[in-house]
Amino acid sequence: MIGRITGTLIEKLPPTICVDVNGLGYDIEVPMSTLYALPETGARVALYTHLTVREDAHILYGFATPAERGAFRELIKVSGIGARTALAVLSGLSVGELAQAITLQESGRLTRVPGIGKKTAERLLLEMRGKLGADIGASAHPVPDSQADILNALLALGYSEKESQAALKTLPEGTEVSDGIRLALKALVR
Repeated sequence: MIGRITGTLIEKLPPTICVDVNGLGYDIEVPMSTLYALPETGARVALYTHLTVREDAHILYGFATPAERGAFRELIKVSGIGARTALAVLSGLSVGELAQAITLQESGRLTRVPGIGKKTAERLLLEMRGKLGADIGASAHPVPDSQADILNALLALGYSEKESQAALKTLPEGTEVSDGIRLALKALVR
């Protein structure tokens, strides 16, 4: 397996780039987010890679960060999602936005990506639930410690993250955990 490549960027033909490594040119397919982060041709680059071996081809995919590569690997595990579709998702959404869409179960964000219809978006949300959150941060929204405790209590009671986040916004700043849980539950009952 080729896990990382460092060399000179010699060509950009979206979505493919070519990296020269000691006289050997590697064609690498990249998402647009990685392409935009690359320097001009002639500069040195380092990419995290994923190699796919098929009967008719060996295809190398490149990513600017390990998180992008990890998201790509999780995406291609979903039934009906191939490498091209996974690249399209990562071109349309950052890894953080993808994790947030999965955590909050927002299929609308995914359907804005070309090639992702409603059924595919719902399958992605279902099969990837809980898989990216641990890598990127379980909560898509950072919260202070007392609010994190309140959020965890609401989630343990069976409320969705979206409902729990909305309830947290109604709390006055500096609310203690026990009072915050009680007030958040009152807000959720309304």
